[in-house]
Amino acid sequence: MTSDLDQAAPAGAETPGIATTVAALRATFASGRTRDAEWRIRQLTGIERLLDEREDEIARALAEDLGRSPAEAWLGDVASTKAEATFARKRVRKWMKRKRVPLSLGSLPGRGWYQYEPLGLVLVIGPWNYPVYLSLAPLVAAIAAGNCVVVKPSEHAPASSRLLARLIPEYLDTDAVTVVEGEAEVTQALLAQGFDHALFTGGTEIGKRVMAGAAPHLTPVTLELGGKSPVIITRNADIEVAARRIAWVKLMNSGQICIAPDYVLVEDVVREEFVDALVATIRKFRADQESPTTPIVNARQFQRLAGLLETSDGTVACGGGSDPDTLGIEPTVLVDPSPDSPVMADEIFGPILPVLTVDSLDDAIAFVNARPKPLASYLFTSDADERDRVLAEVSSGGAVVNHVAVHCLEPQLPFGGVGNSGIGAYHGRWGFETFSHRKAVLAKPSRPDPTFIYPPYNSLKLALMRRFF
Repeated sequence: MTSDLDQAAPAGAETPGIATTVAALRATFASGRTRDAEWRIRQLTGIERLLDEREDEIARALAEDLGRSPAEAWLGDVASTKAEATFARKRVRKWMKRKRVPLSLGSLPGRGWYQYEPLGLVLVIGPWNYPVYLSLAPLVAAIAAGNCVVVKPSEHAPASSRLLARLIPEYLDTDAVTVVEGEAEVTQALLAQGFDHALFTGGTEIGKRVMAGAAPHLTPVTLELGGKSPVIITRNADIEVAARRIAWVKLMNSGQICIAPDYVLVEDVVREEFVDALVATIRKFRADQESPTTPIVNARQFQRLAGLLETSDGTVACGGGSDPDTLGIEPTVLVDPSPDSPVMADEIFGPILPVLTVDSLDDAIAFVNARPKPLASYLFTSDADERDRVLAEVSSGGAVVNHVAVHCLEPQLPFGGVGNSGIGAYHGRWGFETFSHRKAVLAKPSRPDPTFIYPPYNSLKLALMRRFF
């Protein structure tokens, strides 16, 4: 995921009030109230109510920040977040239960188990592209685990940031959950307080700064980053379905999605059929739109995307235009740009889709593996052997077969990156575990207390110990 955050302030930079806010949250956690299952359930219910009762306000904020339609606001930010909250609320009691484990002979008599305890104070640093979902879904996980939380929304979605700052105190425990707004220096000032865990969603370069800011305190981090998520289309794919599903996600939020398809590798025998189907689908999906362009979040991102169009050496199958007055970019399909061209260098994060021809699945796999590991990889095929090959040979944070990006909406699956695309994962139980400490417990009775384990040692004692341990 790309980011246009300003240069971060040095680690340790101070912002008035942050230390006081953090101290108050720590006091709340120390009181023990957030450990209670009923408290967690009440907070999760509050998030569900917020999304139900304030959907119209959320949609207006997203329209102001991103030009997003009400339908996309509901699907991308409201419904997805509520599904996470509902899933966690129904299961949190089960997740909290201690888990018994069998013991080896050397540990008997005794009982062994592990139990989950909240980490303490969690920092959630949200992005601008899905400012509600990607701020509240991590909040769901942190609350389910029993933590106090600071939510830092992105300053590049100001209407959504203001809305979260206003609504969260209306629905959640203000002694345990707070919103801190501000620029990049605020994020660094927060990190300098020494949280017990920090989750950041955004670009790889900013993720490195977050990790550096967390390092002096050994604050563990979950980094949800991005990268160039590839789509592989083999000769055994349903081309019409592939075109429809790829176009749907690539057009969503003007392609400003960390798991959007970034480029397509299609076998040569079906390349022309796929490009024709993709172009026709894009035109069909946008038939009711007055403008040929889709909105980009700000001038910096617009200029970056317009520059990619200007420097591309691929064949424009559709689109290719831009409008600086409205910060709009036309949905564009570029056929066979050079693999070394700017559009293939970094994550696009916009409505531009390169389509590259490959001779075989071998070539597609080699192409992907020659680049940094992506947040997601996608494959369209009806052949089980091809599916198994790609899943086994291509490393990515997640993978979807015969669809795009939908794994993010499944709370039963972990969501996260690998390598440059991220560290750690969350969603559902995986989020609960990310924000919890799994404590090992071994409970022994006082008797029996065999003396052969204690010094001084002799040959008989050592023989017994070698047998039992």
